[in-house]
Amino acid sequence: MSRHAPPPGRRAVLAALAGAALGAAGCSGTTAPAARVTPSPAAPELPHTTPWRPGPGEVEPAAKRRAVRLVEAIGAWPTGHGGPAAARSRVSALGLPPALVGQAGPLLPPADQAALQVVFAQYGGILSRSASVLVVCRQWARRGAALTPGGTTVDVRLSRGPHGWTVDALRPAHPGPPARSLPPDTRAALSDDRITLPPAAVADLLSGRVHTSVTRAMRALARTYRIGVSVVRSGHPLDVFGTDRPSDHPRGRAFDVWRVDGHPVVDPATSRTLIERFMRDAAAAGSYNVGGPVPLSGGAAGQFFSDATHHDHVHIGFRA
Repeated sequence: MSRHAPPPGRRAVLAALAGAALGAAGCSGTTAPAARVTPSPAAPELPHTTPWRPGPGEVEPAAKRRAVRLVEAIGAWPTGHGGPAAARSRVSALGLPPALVGQAGPLLPPADQAALQVVFAQYGGILSRSASVLVVCRQWARRGAALTPGGTTVDVRLSRGPHGWTVDALRPAHPGPPARSLPPDTRAALSDDRITLPPAAVADLLSGRVHTSVTRAMRALARTYRIGVSVVRSGHPLDVFGTDRPSDHPRGRAFDVWRVDGHPVVDPATSRTLIERFMRDAAAAGSYNVGGPVPLSGGAAGQFFSDATHHDHVHIGFRA
């Protein structure tokens, strides 16, 4: 759509005026009444989105870029290019297996047109030859005159070959249905404007399957910081990547923060003092397992840790 096109409301007005003018011209010299013109509702416009790009400080930017480009290719399309067949063509154009579209799940809703914005791409795990990249995204799907907001988090599994990173599997989030009732701490976390939650994380809290230790800690930290949450329960690997040890995330006992007071954790320009203080405050909020880009001393045995996977976010885990 041209950026100079009039907005939908204005288009409807112009169409009505043009129809009235045509009706008047057609009736010239006759006594027949002009036809009444009823403009059809204008199709809603999708939000403007921008391609996600890795910034400075990334451990393995090529892996993130590969994962994100795939999610963007599947989850966004112009009018007339919806459906699995068109998605397979877009994936093939990236040099990736078109069969991956069969694993896209909520990324491919039935819609005439869709837009997708990646919020953040976070490591679920990074090893020398394999990686998990958690692509956190918002999505808008237009079908007829209805525009539906949504989004998900996709665990994109990659392996490194002789020609770089390729994608082996997609594992979208499955938060589950909303619970009939929620604990007060969960309701309060959902309504706290100092806690930014992406779609899958909102659905996780609404499912009632997140421990109140998590939402209490979110609220405690939000009294001091504005926090951008990336992942809570769904969309995260079931096991700690590269091990057979269960992760606290799928059990609803952890959350990850990618941005603190508007500053991305991964950005080298972000104050390390801020991140260190945030990590220590997370421990004070009850977390037994705080991981991030800053190696910290003190605390209980094993309470703090740092590695390549947690270079781009702060992990905050709980025993119950």
